[in-house]
Amino acid sequence: MIKAVFFDLYQTLVGYDPPREEWESQALDSLGIKASAKAFAKGFIIADEYFYTENAKKPMSKRPAEEVKAVYAKHQAIVLNEGGIEPNPDIIRSMLLRFRDAKLKQVLFDDVISTMSELKRREMIMGVVSNVDKDIKPLMDEFGISPFLTTVVTSQETGFTKPNPEIFLEAMRRVELPPQQIMFVGDQYQIDVLGSSAVGMKAVLLDRGGFSEAPAECPRVRTLYQLTNMIDQ
Repeated sequence: MIKAVFFDLYQTLVGYDPPREEWESQALDSLGIKASAKAFAKGFIIADEYFYTENAKKPMSKRPAEEVKAVYAKHQAIVLNEGGIEPNPDIIRSMLLRFRDAKLKQVLFDDVISTMSELKRREMIMGVVSNVDKDIKPLMDEFGISPFLTTVVTSQETGFTKPNPEIFLEAMRRVELPPQQIMFVGDQYQIDVLGSSAVGMKAVLLDRGGFSEAPAECPRVRTLYQLTNMIDQ
């Protein structure tokens, strides 16, 4: 019986306005390159998987600047390539400079508050587990979801990044529940699903765009609204 639900943060609870694929299309347009936003939606899913896998190997905060720049360049190259754009160094450099100066606003996805409200009504314990190297509690306050959360566990606090089992084990310790009573929801297969399931949690992939290349047997939802059905199963 599920008694707690833990969420990943970025691209699970929090996205961007404008969405990154729209920003990508607009930024390329400023370079004289025409491409629809839809062309990049899958690219960001694949590129994010690459980025977070690299970050799990060694956090960006602990890497030299040139190495970090190379990871971000590869991320952008994946997005461009998936969108049908030749990722030559000049375009990548220009896009990274534009991204550095971009003012993308962080926003909650539309399904977050209502889903958390329903889970609270069911007396579910809720928390966030995120690979961030800063205190995100002020962000949780800003978005109005702090009242729903029992705990927020970050790589900054624990010294471990997903999919390392230690960060998931710390989340379990804080809510004092065995893993089989905890559901973990995230948008990354390698980082969130495999990481949480390795310690015995019920892992669910949030595949908002339907672009994930995770195995067919991986439990998944397209929206957080579907979580209540997953919990009831």
